[in-house]
This record gives sequence, C-alpha cells and structure tokens, in this order.
Amino acid sequence: MLSEIRITGLGVIEDATLDLDPGFTAVTGETGAGKTMVVTGVNMLLGGRADSGLVRHGTRRARVEGRASAVPRSIVQQAEDRGGELDDDELLIARELSSEGRSRAFLGGASVPVSVLGEVSGDLVAIHGQADQWRLLQPARQRETLDTFAGKAVLVPLQEYAAAYKRHRAVEAELTELTTRERERLAEADLLRFGLDEVAKAEPLSGEDTDLASEEARLAYADGLRTAATNAAGALASEDLDATRPGDVLGLLALAKQVLDGEREHDPKIAELADRAGELGYLAADLAGELSAYATDVDTDPARLAVVSERRALLNTLIRKYGDAQGTVDEVLEWAKRSAARLAELDGSDERVEQLTAELAELDVTLTELGRKMRDARIEAAERLGVAVSAELTGLAMPHATLSVEVHETAAGPFGIDEVEFCFAANPGSPARPLQKAASGGELSRVMLALEVILSDTHPVPTLVFDEIDAGIGGRAAVEVGKRLAKLAQKAQVIVVTHLPQVAAFADRHAVVLKSDDGSVTTSGLVALDDDARLKELSRMMAGLENSDAAQAHAEELLALAAERHLKPKRKKR
Repeated sequence: MLSEIRITGLGVIEDATLDLDPGFTAVTGETGAGKTMVVTGVNMLLGGRADSGLVRHGTRRARVEGRASAVPRSIVQQAEDRGGELDDDELLIARELSSEGRSRAFLGGASVPVSVLGEVSGDLVAIHGQADQWRLLQPARQRETLDTFAGKAVLVPLQEYAAAYKRHRAVEAELTELTTRERERLAEADLLRFGLDEVAKAEPLSGEDTDLASEEARLAYADGLRTAATNAAGALASEDLDATRPGDVLGLLALAKQVLDGEREHDPKIAELADRAGELGYLAADLAGELSAYATDVDTDPARLAVVSERRALLNTLIRKYGDAQGTVDEVLEWAKRSAARLAELDGSDERVEQLTAELAELDVTLTELGRKMRDARIEAAERLGVAVSAELTGLAMPHATLSVEVHETAAGPFGIDEVEFCFAANPGSPARPLQKAASGGELSRVMLALEVILSDTHPVPTLVFDEIDAGIGGRAAVEVGKRLAKLAQKAQVIVVTHLPQVAAFADRHAVVLKSDDGSVTTSGLVALDDDARLKELSRMMAGLENSDAAQAHAEELLALAAERHLKPKRKKR
C-alpha cells in the first residue's frame, strides 16, 4: 500500500505531502483548490499520460513521488532487475515532467521507461473516477468485469482460447493467401522450371567461364603466340656457329664470360662478374628451352576454337538471364540453388494447403469447446454477480434497484463467443434496460462502487483511489456511499477525493487541500486534520460556513454515526 504521496510543482500545488495509513482517507477542499491534482499525481505514478501544461507556472518541472510499503516480492524483483532498491523496506516510485514536455520515471531510485511504472504500479494502485464509470458502459469493460468476477473458471480457458484464436487467424490468413494466389504460384513455378531446365542442360561448372575465356584467347591468337615464342627463343639461342661474333644472347653471354675468365686471376671483382655472366647464361638457356617448348605446344585448332566460342556464348546467355552484377557462372549456379528451393516450396503448397485446412478444422473444434466452456461459466457468474450487485445497491439507498448481467451468444471473437451486457432497473416493475440507457450519473456511481466492493474479494488491489465517485448523489444515498467505502477500506487502502461531507465523515483520516493567494500567485497544500479542524471542514462542506452552529451540529451527527459504524468512541457534542 501507499505510505506517502508528495507532489511538487503540479498545477496549483507548489509542495504538498500526504501521509497515508491503512483504511479510508478522505481528501477534500474548496473548488479550484487542487483536489484533482492528487488523483492526477497518482495517475502519473501509474505511468499515465502527462500534459506539460500541468507544470506549475514559473516552475521548470513537476515531480510526484510515492512510497509503497509491504510491496510484493515480484514487484521488488522487477525494480532490482532494473537497478533499483528498497529504501527502509519501502519502494520509491517517482515521475518528473518538465515544462518542455519531457518525462522521466524512477523506480527504487533507478531511472526506468515510463511504461515500466504502468507495469509495476498497476498491481499496487487502481484509480476509479467519473471516466471509469462511463467506461463501464462499454461492452468490452462489462465483459472484463464479469470475467474478473468469474475468476479462474473463465480466465484459465480464456488464456487457451486467446492462443488458439491467434493461431486460427494466422492459419486462416496463410491459407487464404495460398488459395487466392494459386494462379500466381503456378506461373512462378513454370518460370522456375524453365530456367532450371535451361541451366541443367548446360551443366555449367564453377569457374568454367573464366577458363574458357583464357582458352579461347589462346586458340584465337595461336599463330602470333607461336611466332613470338619462336623468335624470342631464337634471340636467346641462335644456330649461328660464329664464335667470334655471336648473334644470340647465349653466345654473347658465353663470349663475355670467356673474356672475363681470362683476367679473373688479377682481380676478385672481375672473377665475381665472370660468375654472374655464367649464371645469366644458365637462366637464358632455361628460358630459351621453355620458349621452344611453348612454341611447339601451341595448337592451332579451328574446330576446338569454334566449340569453345559456342560454349562461351551459351554460358553468357545464362549469365545475362540468371546472373547478377558480377556476371559469372557462379552466380548462375547460386540462382539455380535458390530457385530449386523455391520450386520445392511452391510444389509443396498443395500439401501445405491440406495441412492448414486440417489444422484449421482442429482449431475450430478447440475454439468451440473453449467458447462453450467460458459461456457456461459466464452465465453462472452473471447470475451471481447480478444478485450480489443488487444486494449492494440496496445498501446504497437503492432498495428496489436491480442489476442483471446478460450473456448473448455471438460469432467467435478474440474473447470467446459471448457478448456481455449489464442491464439496470431502478424501480420494481420497470423493465431492465442496458445500463447506459437506464442509469443516471448518480445511479451509475453507486453501481460502480457496488462492483468495486464485490470485486475486491476476487481481484484485490492494495490501494484504491476514487475521484469524486459520489458525483450526482447526496442525502441518504451519500451516507450509504460513505458506509460502503468504509466497508471496502477493511480490505484495501482507500483514498477518496470527495465534495460530500456524508462521505468524508466515514473516513479514518481526513486531509484538506488548502488554497492560499498572495494576490498574484495561488498555491495549494495538503494538511491532515485533527478532530476540531475536521469538524470545521465538514461544516464548511455542508453550509459553506466553518462557524455555523447548525452545520457543526450536523457534522457532529455525521461523525457520531461514522464512529458508531467504525466502532470508535463518539465525539462529545458541543
């Protein structure tokens, strides 16, 4: 539960702290004092949307802090996982909003995304205001309320149903796509088969196009290559036998070595140069031999040239059709690999259609069975919920009002095969009509409160915040609302922003939002009231005058009635 709420720089509130205890806390104040800012602040702690216009004028940022005690271990773990920690066994939750619109959130002292506050705080605090009352008129909210009341009997099969329904939608979509695109699939498959057949007939090999290009160049220029090799070999090693004036490289090198050898004994350097001339002679001889062998091996084969050219033309055609940017046979082979896999997928579509059709039939059966199971549980829970709410309405000064919950069968949807409708009759003999058509604002407030009292047993939330849930009611009905809120506070921490003294009188603690005005700036603060101050505030709420004897007498009566209901000592009358 919440042990403290502190608000700074939000709306008219400059700096206010509200200490909280278990039980029922009432928050009151004059119109415009800033009571609603308390609820707005709590909503910010829940990760709700925050408008930068709420930042107090002249202030850079607004900040709301909440301290929660006796926090479930699961929530503490979420905070620790994000780097937060407890402070004196309490979890600090905070939200900042700058005047520029930037928002920051903190959990256990660690900065977290704002969405995390919604995930964590939603298990600690629930807010109910006039907007929630109108949301109760929506069919989806009515179904959620009934399912919450029904508990595991509906919620467990609903989880299975939701998973099956999601899968049903996915299977149905895939099946529809396969059947509606059958003609396109057949055309794509035919095109792929043609291409794969063309590649298969050619039987290209990896790197074959490069090898063939080299071979074609050799064959096309065989005569020139042979002549070049022969002439080069002749220049290196000629058949000229003139030893005194040789015309080839080998002869000249041999002559040079011979001349140098004649003087090698006279200078080591000359000997070294003679050896190098000998080495060059060996290298030139090897090169001449290789050139002669190359010239002999060069083959002039017009028939082979024609075969190679034709093969290259075939491969180039495949590359243009099925290759990519690089233009190689390897790209054609990669295309063939991908296309074979895609063709296998397309050829297996008929089998896939059969599988999906069978799965869809099974899912239909599953959804029907789970839907009927939920429907039976909802019908049973609807009767109990109607009886329970009607009984609560009797205690809320509506002795003849009844709420009935109708469950109508409809087409399968994401939440089952049912539509849920709350019907209301305010007087005996009046036909039950849909809640949105039959209930006034005050009646709707009491229906909402009755539901909250009943649901507190089935779906407890540690802290409940009510924002003027008593709007539209007064007199005896307001007294009964106060009693019911006090009853609810026996099971949960209840914080109520109210303008009715009949409600505030039943609170265990009473805080007032006080407004001060220095002539230019209006500020508000929260003050916890003692007995005397509480009597004055209740008198003001009833008569608009703090010192009215009649109002104070009436306030004394209310406090006495509330004390009796709470089994507390009564205040002494003045």
